[in-house]
Amino acid sequence: MNPGTIPRERLSSLLRAMPKAELHIHIEGSLEPELIFSLARRNGLNLPYGSVEELRAAYAFTDLQSFLDIYYAGASVLLKEQDFEDMGMAYFKRAAADNVVHAEIFFDPQTHTARGVSFQTAINGLTRACARAQSELGISAALIMCFLRHLSEKEALATLEEALPFRGQFIGVGLDSSERGHPPEKFARVFARCRELGLRLVAHAGEEGPPAYIWSALDVLKVERIDHGVRCVEDPALVQRLARERIPLTVCPLSNVKLCVFSSLAEHNLPALLGAGLCATVNSDDPAYFGGYIGQNFSETFSALPALAAHDAYRLASNSFEASFADQADKQRWRHALDASFTLAGS
Repeated sequence: MNPGTIPRERLSSLLRAMPKAELHIHIEGSLEPELIFSLARRNGLNLPYGSVEELRAAYAFTDLQSFLDIYYAGASVLLKEQDFEDMGMAYFKRAAADNVVHAEIFFDPQTHTARGVSFQTAINGLTRACARAQSELGISAALIMCFLRHLSEKEALATLEEALPFRGQFIGVGLDSSERGHPPEKFARVFARCRELGLRLVAHAGEEGPPAYIWSALDVLKVERIDHGVRCVEDPALVQRLARERIPLTVCPLSNVKLCVFSSLAEHNLPALLGAGLCATVNSDDPAYFGGYIGQNFSETFSALPALAAHDAYRLASNSFEASFADQADKQRWRHALDASFTLAGS
């Protein structure tokens, strides 16, 4: 299999058809306006928008915080286990269309418990969706519980204690929400506790925050994977470390443009990340809000960046398997399928 033999005109279909893992998807961020209105009707809720079109028109963000304001409002329709299951399955069906074979799903319990929705309600509904994804769609899936960094570490520790009875239903913890003014070290104790519990550790860093946040996520929180991380290029020593230690970056191109991290996809630094030998991956982040699921992230990014070629697509998909928390047997099986898809495209 030689990715270099694949003509560019076949690349578009290959990007969607090749097997891939998605490692940076906030399940609450997959809530499409149509589903928000459907759940609101089912739960007898009134929304401050007159129509699906009016809600979608409100998806105009100037920065991360302006996005988060509407994101949390959208999540208010999630009240029952069935709501969480329906949300999860809506995402998995879209992921299957993009040939996602493995997904590690972020969920934000504090967004729901603050509204009086129990942790049990959220995780049981999402767990049912993950089981159905495997049985109905052939997608392996796992849950990663995220702490909201704009809240206190004390609240994060309380959330962890609330989650412990359901320890078997999630594989790790992450750190998301507003990055500015909330450095990773703010959560040193709760991540140390999670490490003791054997949980996998990831954290958002280097999106709006500086490279220093990536350093502290690695050195203080001891994370295994950096979510976003695109600002690492501002620190050559950090880039060298990320490459040397094969620390994965879960890059989200359309999200980066929507939140003004880059002014356009044509200015995105994904080619530079790959050129530096980093274990970069492509993901959708909050696809309902940012204009595209993983397949569209691949296709629009490759269209906007002609420097990216078939061998880069292969590396990004292969990196996604390497960076996942799946077992080695699954990773090897997915790599064989990836090889087969490129062999077919090149024939």
